[in-house]
Amino acid sequence: MIATKGYAAQNAETDLAPWNFERREVGPHDVQFEILFCGVCHSDLHQIKNDWFPGIFPMVPGHEIVGRVIKVGDHVKKFKVGDLAGTGCMVDSCQICENCKQGLEQYCLEGNTQTYNSLERDGKTPTYGGYSNTIVVREEFVLHVPDKLNLAAVAPLLCAGITTYSPLRHWKVGKGHKLAVLGLGGLGHMAVKFGVAFGAEVTVLSTSPKKEEDAKKLGAHHFVVTTDPAQVKAARGTFDFILDTVSAEHDFNMYLSLLRTNGVHICVGVPPKPAEIAAFSLLGGRKSLAGSGIGGIAETQEMLDFCAENNIVSDIELIDIKDIHQAYERMLKGDVRYRFVIDMATL
Repeated sequence: MIATKGYAAQNAETDLAPWNFERREVGPHDVQFEILFCGVCHSDLHQIKNDWFPGIFPMVPGHEIVGRVIKVGDHVKKFKVGDLAGTGCMVDSCQICENCKQGLEQYCLEGNTQTYNSLERDGKTPTYGGYSNTIVVREEFVLHVPDKLNLAAVAPLLCAGITTYSPLRHWKVGKGHKLAVLGLGGLGHMAVKFGVAFGAEVTVLSTSPKKEEDAKKLGAHHFVVTTDPAQVKAARGTFDFILDTVSAEHDFNMYLSLLRTNGVHICVGVPPKPAEIAAFSLLGGRKSLAGSGIGGIAETQEMLDFCAENNIVSDIELIDIKDIHQAYERMLKGDVRYRFVIDMATL
Protein backbone atom coordinates (compact mmCIF):
# COMPACT_ATOMS: atom_id res chain seq x y z
CA MET A 1 0.00 0.00 0.00
CA ILE A 2 1.04 3.61 -0.58
CA ALA A 3 1.24 5.88 2.48
CA THR A 4 -0.73 9.05 1.71
CA LYS A 5 -1.29 12.37 3.44
CA GLY A 6 -4.56 14.26 3.14
CA TYR A 7 -7.30 16.29 4.76
CA ALA A 8 -10.42 14.41 5.82
CA ALA A 9 -13.70 14.86 7.62
CA GLN A 10 -14.09 12.08 10.16
CA ASN A 11 -17.89 12.55 10.20
CA ALA A 12 -20.50 15.09 9.11
CA GLU A 13 -20.14 17.07 12.33
CA THR A 14 -16.36 17.58 12.25
CA ASP A 15 -14.18 19.94 10.24
CA LEU A 16 -11.57 18.76 7.79
CA ALA A 17 -8.25 17.98 9.43
CA PRO A 18 -4.96 16.24 8.51
CA TRP A 19 -5.36 12.48 8.09
CA ASN A 20 -2.94 9.80 7.00
CA PHE A 21 -4.28 6.87 4.98
CA GLU A 22 -3.25 4.30 2.39
CA ARG A 23 -3.90 3.99 -1.32
CA ARG A 24 -3.58 0.81 -3.34
CA GLU A 25 -0.32 -0.13 -4.98
CA VAL A 26 0.01 0.69 -8.67
CA GLY A 27 -1.48 -2.18 -10.68
CA PRO A 28 -0.71 -3.12 -14.30
CA HIS A 29 -3.26 -0.64 -15.67
CA ASP A 30 -2.86 2.12 -13.07
CA VAL A 31 -1.28 5.57 -13.11
CA GLN A 32 -0.01 7.23 -9.95
CA PHE A 33 0.53 10.95 -9.92
CA GLU A 34 1.65 13.50 -7.41
CA ILE A 35 -1.17 15.98 -6.83
CA LEU A 36 -0.01 19.55 -7.38
CA PHE A 37 -3.34 21.37 -7.31
CA CYS A 38 -6.92 20.49 -6.38
CA GLY A 39 -9.95 22.65 -7.05
CA VAL A 40 -12.57 23.34 -4.39
CA CYS A 41 -16.10 22.51 -5.55
CA HIS A 42 -19.32 23.46 -3.78
CA SER A 43 -20.18 19.75 -3.84
CA ASP A 44 -17.19 19.08 -1.55
CA LEU A 45 -18.94 20.97 1.21
CA HIS A 46 -22.32 19.40 0.44
CA GLN A 47 -20.87 15.91 0.71
CA ILE A 48 -18.84 16.29 3.89
CA LYS A 49 -21.99 17.71 5.52
CA ASN A 50 -24.29 14.91 4.24
CA ASP A 51 -26.49 17.47 2.49
CA TRP A 52 -27.40 15.13 -0.37
CA PHE A 53 -27.05 11.62 1.04
CA PRO A 54 -25.21 9.78 3.86
CA GLY A 55 -21.49 9.93 3.23
CA ILE A 56 -18.69 7.42 3.59
CA PHE A 57 -16.37 8.55 6.38
CA PRO A 58 -13.57 9.37 6.88
CA MET A 59 -14.02 11.44 3.70
CA VAL A 60 -11.22 13.07 1.68
CA PRO A 61 -12.92 15.48 -0.76
CA GLY A 62 -11.63 16.83 -4.05
CA HIS A 63 -12.38 15.91 -7.67
CA GLU A 64 -10.59 18.62 -9.66
CA ILE A 65 -7.14 17.10 -9.55
CA VAL A 66 -4.02 17.89 -11.56
CA GLY A 67 -0.45 16.74 -11.05
CA ARG A 68 2.55 14.94 -12.46
CA VAL A 69 2.88 11.21 -13.12
CA ILE A 70 5.36 9.46 -10.81
CA LYS A 71 4.64 5.79 -11.60
CA VAL A 72 2.79 3.74 -14.22
CA GLY A 73 1.73 0.10 -14.40
CA ASP A 74 3.38 -2.39 -16.74
CA HIS A 75 0.50 -2.30 -19.24
CA VAL A 76 -0.09 1.46 -19.28
CA LYS A 77 0.34 2.85 -22.80
CA LYS A 78 -0.92 6.43 -22.72
CA PHE A 79 1.18 7.88 -19.89
CA LYS A 80 4.78 7.95 -18.77
CA VAL A 81 6.59 9.25 -15.70
CA GLY A 82 6.84 13.03 -15.85
CA ASP A 83 3.63 13.63 -17.80
CA LEU A 84 1.10 16.15 -16.55
CA ALA A 85 -2.13 14.37 -15.67
CA GLY A 86 -5.57 15.04 -14.27
CA THR A 87 -8.59 13.27 -12.84
CA GLY A 88 -12.08 14.69 -12.51
CA CYS A 89 -15.25 13.50 -10.85
CA MET A 90 -14.98 9.77 -11.57
CA VAL A 91 -12.25 7.16 -11.44
CA ASP A 92 -13.99 4.05 -12.82
CA SER A 93 -17.14 2.58 -14.35
CA CYS A 94 -18.32 -0.83 -15.52
CA GLN A 95 -16.85 -0.14 -19.01
CA ILE A 96 -19.24 -2.62 -20.65
CA CYS A 97 -22.75 -1.15 -20.48
CA GLU A 98 -24.40 0.63 -23.40
CA ASN A 99 -23.53 4.07 -22.06
CA CYS A 100 -19.92 3.28 -21.23
CA LYS A 101 -19.37 1.88 -24.72
CA GLN A 102 -20.60 5.20 -26.13
CA GLY A 103 -18.13 7.21 -24.05
CA LEU A 104 -20.82 8.19 -21.54
CA GLU A 105 -19.14 6.74 -18.47
CA GLN A 106 -20.71 9.50 -16.38
CA TYR A 107 -24.06 7.79 -17.01
CA CYS A 108 -22.81 4.23 -16.45
CA LEU A 109 -25.88 2.04 -16.02
CA GLU A 110 -24.23 0.28 -13.08
CA GLY A 111 -23.16 3.61 -11.61
CA ASN A 112 -19.72 5.13 -12.08
CA THR A 113 -17.18 5.19 -9.27
CA GLN A 114 -16.85 8.71 -7.96
CA THR A 115 -13.43 10.11 -7.12
CA TYR A 116 -14.38 10.36 -3.46
CA ASN A 117 -17.28 9.40 -1.19
CA SER A 118 -17.85 6.32 -3.33
CA LEU A 119 -16.85 2.67 -3.44
CA GLU A 120 -14.44 0.98 -5.80
CA ARG A 121 -15.84 -1.67 -8.16
CA ASP A 122 -15.35 -4.26 -5.42
CA GLY A 123 -18.23 -2.60 -3.59
CA LYS A 124 -16.35 -2.23 -0.31
CA THR A 125 -13.20 -0.10 -0.71
CA PRO A 126 -13.83 3.65 -0.22
CA THR A 127 -12.43 6.16 -2.68
CA TYR A 128 -10.52 9.19 -1.42
CA GLY A 129 -10.19 12.44 -3.33
CA GLY A 130 -7.71 15.12 -4.21
CA TYR A 131 -7.21 16.91 -0.90
CA SER A 132 -4.14 14.67 -0.66
CA ASN A 133 -0.60 14.39 -1.94
CA THR A 134 -0.97 11.49 -4.39
CA ILE A 135 -3.59 9.36 -6.14
CA VAL A 136 -3.74 6.09 -8.09
CA VAL A 137 -6.23 5.87 -10.95
CA ARG A 138 -6.79 3.34 -13.74
CA GLU A 139 -5.38 4.60 -17.02
CA GLU A 140 -8.75 4.96 -18.77
CA PHE A 141 -9.81 7.64 -16.26
CA VAL A 142 -6.64 9.72 -16.33
CA LEU A 143 -6.53 12.79 -18.57
CA HIS A 144 -3.66 14.45 -20.39
CA VAL A 145 -3.27 18.00 -19.11
CA PRO A 146 -1.89 20.60 -21.57
CA ASP A 147 1.43 22.09 -20.53
CA LYS A 148 0.72 25.48 -22.11
CA LEU A 149 -1.90 26.56 -19.55
CA ASN A 150 -1.66 27.68 -15.92
CA LEU A 151 -1.83 24.31 -14.18
CA ALA A 152 -3.62 25.59 -11.06
CA ALA A 153 -6.29 27.26 -13.21
CA VAL A 154 -6.77 24.04 -15.20
CA ALA A 155 -7.92 22.10 -12.11
CA PRO A 156 -11.52 23.45 -12.01
CA LEU A 157 -11.98 22.57 -15.68
CA LEU A 158 -12.26 18.95 -14.54
CA CYS A 159 -15.62 19.69 -12.87
CA ALA A 160 -16.85 23.24 -13.43
CA GLY A 161 -15.43 23.22 -16.94
CA ILE A 162 -16.78 19.93 -18.20
CA THR A 163 -20.13 20.41 -16.43
CA THR A 164 -20.78 23.45 -18.63
CA TYR A 165 -18.91 22.33 -21.76
CA SER A 166 -20.80 19.04 -22.07
CA PRO A 167 -24.37 20.40 -22.33
CA LEU A 168 -23.33 23.21 -24.65
CA ARG A 169 -21.76 20.64 -26.97
CA HIS A 170 -24.67 18.19 -26.64
CA TRP A 171 -27.24 20.82 -27.65
CA LYS A 172 -24.83 22.19 -30.27
CA VAL A 173 -24.99 25.71 -28.91
CA GLY A 174 -23.11 28.11 -31.13
CA LYS A 175 -23.31 30.80 -33.77
CA GLY A 176 -26.84 32.08 -34.30
CA HIS A 177 -28.02 31.04 -30.82
CA LYS A 178 -28.95 33.28 -27.93
CA LEU A 179 -27.64 31.67 -24.75
CA ALA A 180 -28.52 32.84 -21.24
CA VAL A 181 -26.26 31.78 -18.39
CA LEU A 182 -28.17 31.78 -15.11
CA GLY A 183 -25.84 32.52 -12.20
CA LEU A 184 -22.30 33.85 -12.39
CA GLY A 185 -20.25 31.66 -10.08
CA GLY A 186 -17.81 28.79 -10.47
CA LEU A 187 -19.96 27.09 -13.10
CA GLY A 188 -21.45 30.21 -14.62
CA HIS A 189 -18.19 31.95 -15.41
CA MET A 190 -17.05 28.88 -17.34
CA ALA A 191 -20.38 28.72 -19.18
CA VAL A 192 -19.87 32.31 -20.33
CA LYS A 193 -16.35 31.58 -21.58
CA PHE A 194 -17.43 28.49 -23.49
CA GLY A 195 -20.61 30.06 -24.86
CA VAL A 196 -18.65 33.00 -26.25
CA ALA A 197 -15.94 30.71 -27.64
CA PHE A 198 -18.60 28.65 -29.43
CA GLY A 199 -19.97 31.78 -31.09
CA ALA A 200 -23.25 32.22 -29.20
CA GLU A 201 -24.70 35.57 -28.15
CA VAL A 202 -24.37 35.30 -24.37
CA THR A 203 -26.47 37.00 -21.70
CA VAL A 204 -25.84 36.59 -17.98
CA LEU A 205 -28.92 36.39 -15.75
CA SER A 206 -28.14 37.37 -12.16
CA THR A 207 -29.82 38.69 -9.03
CA SER A 208 -26.72 40.81 -8.38
CA PRO A 209 -26.25 44.03 -10.38
CA LYS A 210 -22.67 44.16 -9.07
CA LYS A 211 -21.71 41.24 -11.30
CA GLU A 212 -22.41 43.04 -14.57
CA GLU A 213 -18.87 44.39 -14.90
CA ASP A 214 -17.41 40.91 -14.33
CA ALA A 215 -19.84 39.36 -16.81
CA LYS A 216 -18.76 41.78 -19.52
CA LYS A 217 -15.07 41.18 -18.75
CA LEU A 218 -15.67 37.45 -19.18
CA GLY A 219 -17.10 38.13 -22.62
CA ALA A 220 -20.85 38.26 -22.02
CA HIS A 221 -22.69 40.46 -24.51
CA HIS A 222 -25.63 41.34 -22.26
CA PHE A 223 -26.64 41.31 -18.59
CA VAL A 224 -30.11 41.03 -17.07
CA VAL A 225 -30.82 41.75 -13.40
CA THR A 226 -33.51 39.19 -12.59
CA THR A 227 -34.82 41.16 -9.59
CA ASP A 228 -35.75 44.03 -11.93
CA PRO A 229 -39.27 43.37 -13.34
CA ALA A 230 -38.71 45.69 -16.28
CA GLN A 231 -35.54 43.90 -17.38
CA VAL A 232 -37.19 40.50 -16.98
CA LYS A 233 -40.20 41.60 -19.02
CA ALA A 234 -37.95 42.87 -21.81
CA ALA A 235 -36.13 39.50 -21.91
CA ARG A 236 -39.23 37.30 -22.23
CA GLY A 237 -39.24 34.94 -25.16
CA THR A 238 -35.73 35.84 -26.29
CA PHE A 239 -33.40 32.91 -25.52
CA ASP A 240 -32.81 29.65 -27.35
CA PHE A 241 -31.10 28.12 -24.32
CA ILE A 242 -30.75 28.85 -20.63
CA LEU A 243 -27.85 27.12 -18.88
CA ASP A 244 -28.92 27.11 -15.24
CA THR A 245 -25.95 26.88 -12.86
CA VAL A 246 -27.82 27.91 -9.69
CA SER A 247 -27.82 25.56 -6.71
CA ALA A 248 -30.16 27.67 -4.58
CA GLU A 249 -33.95 27.60 -4.80
CA HIS A 250 -35.32 29.71 -7.66
CA ASP A 251 -38.47 30.16 -9.75
CA PHE A 252 -38.11 27.92 -12.79
CA ASN A 253 -41.41 29.13 -14.22
CA MET A 254 -40.19 32.70 -14.45
CA TYR A 255 -37.02 31.62 -16.24
CA LEU A 256 -38.90 29.33 -18.61
CA SER A 257 -40.86 32.42 -19.71
CA LEU A 258 -37.61 33.87 -21.05
CA LEU A 259 -37.24 31.08 -23.62
CA ARG A 260 -38.27 31.26 -27.25
CA THR A 261 -40.54 28.63 -28.77
CA ASN A 262 -38.70 25.27 -28.65
CA GLY A 263 -36.25 26.72 -26.13
CA VAL A 264 -34.37 24.51 -23.69
CA HIS A 265 -33.68 25.20 -20.01
CA ILE A 266 -30.68 23.06 -19.01
CA CYS A 267 -30.04 22.43 -15.32
CA VAL A 268 -26.49 21.80 -14.12
CA GLY A 269 -26.91 23.29 -10.64
CA VAL A 270 -28.40 21.19 -7.84
CA PRO A 271 -30.92 23.07 -5.64
CA PRO A 272 -31.63 21.42 -2.27
CA LYS A 273 -35.38 21.05 -2.84
CA PRO A 274 -37.42 19.82 -5.84
CA ALA A 275 -38.76 22.61 -8.02
CA GLU A 276 -42.43 23.20 -8.81
CA ILE A 277 -42.92 23.39 -12.57
CA ALA A 278 -46.25 24.52 -13.98
CA ALA A 279 -47.24 22.50 -17.05
CA PHE A 280 -48.22 25.70 -18.85
CA SER A 281 -44.64 26.95 -18.50
CA LEU A 282 -43.64 24.17 -20.89
CA LEU A 283 -46.76 23.83 -23.03
CA GLY A 284 -46.88 27.49 -23.99
CA GLY A 285 -43.93 27.27 -26.33
CA ARG A 286 -43.07 23.60 -26.64
CA LYS A 287 -40.25 24.26 -24.22
CA SER A 288 -38.00 21.67 -22.61
CA LEU A 289 -36.58 21.41 -19.12
CA ALA A 290 -33.46 19.25 -19.19
CA GLY A 291 -30.49 18.30 -17.06
CA SER A 292 -26.87 17.41 -17.66
CA GLY A 293 -24.01 16.08 -15.58
CA ILE A 294 -20.31 16.00 -16.33
CA GLY A 295 -18.96 14.66 -19.60
CA GLY A 296 -17.39 11.31 -20.41
CA ILE A 297 -13.64 10.82 -20.47
CA ALA A 298 -13.24 11.40 -24.22
CA GLU A 299 -15.33 14.57 -24.06
CA THR A 300 -13.39 15.82 -21.04
CA GLN A 301 -10.14 15.34 -22.95
CA GLU A 302 -11.72 17.14 -25.91
CA MET A 303 -12.56 20.03 -23.59
CA LEU A 304 -9.01 20.22 -22.22
CA ASP A 305 -7.62 20.27 -25.76
CA PHE A 306 -10.14 22.95 -26.76
CA CYS A 307 -9.10 25.04 -23.76
CA ALA A 308 -5.43 24.72 -24.72
CA GLU A 309 -6.19 25.84 -28.27
CA ASN A 310 -8.30 28.79 -27.12
CA ASN A 311 -6.40 29.76 -23.96
CA ILE A 312 -9.36 29.12 -21.66
CA VAL A 313 -8.92 28.40 -17.94
CA SER A 314 -10.88 29.11 -14.79
CA ASP A 315 -10.53 32.34 -12.86
CA ILE A 316 -9.09 31.19 -9.55
CA GLU A 317 -7.85 32.16 -6.13
CA LEU A 318 -5.00 29.92 -4.94
CA ILE A 319 -5.15 28.98 -1.25
CA ASP A 320 -3.21 27.02 1.35
CA ILE A 321 -4.98 23.87 2.53
CA LYS A 322 -5.02 25.18 6.10
CA ASP A 323 -7.40 27.90 4.87
CA ILE A 324 -9.99 25.48 3.48
CA HIS A 325 -12.66 26.27 6.08
CA GLN A 326 -12.35 30.00 5.47
CA ALA A 327 -12.65 29.23 1.75
CA TYR A 328 -15.84 27.24 2.39
CA GLU A 329 -17.32 30.13 4.37
CA ARG A 330 -16.49 32.59 1.60
CA MET A 331 -17.83 30.19 -1.03
CA LEU A 332 -21.18 30.05 0.75
CA LYS A 333 -21.31 33.86 0.62
CA GLY A 334 -20.37 33.93 -3.06
CA ASP A 335 -17.13 35.68 -2.11
CA VAL A 336 -14.82 34.09 -4.70
CA ARG A 337 -14.01 35.04 -8.28
CA TYR A 338 -14.61 32.32 -9.28
CA ARG A 339 -13.04 29.14 -7.96
CA PHE A 340 -10.74 28.30 -5.08
CA VAL A 341 -7.82 25.99 -5.84
CA ILE A 342 -5.63 24.37 -3.18
CA ASP A 343 -1.88 24.47 -3.63
CA MET A 344 -1.12 20.93 -2.45
CA ALA A 345 2.49 21.87 -1.71
CA THR A 346 1.01 23.40 1.46
CA LEU A 347 -0.26 20.03 2.72
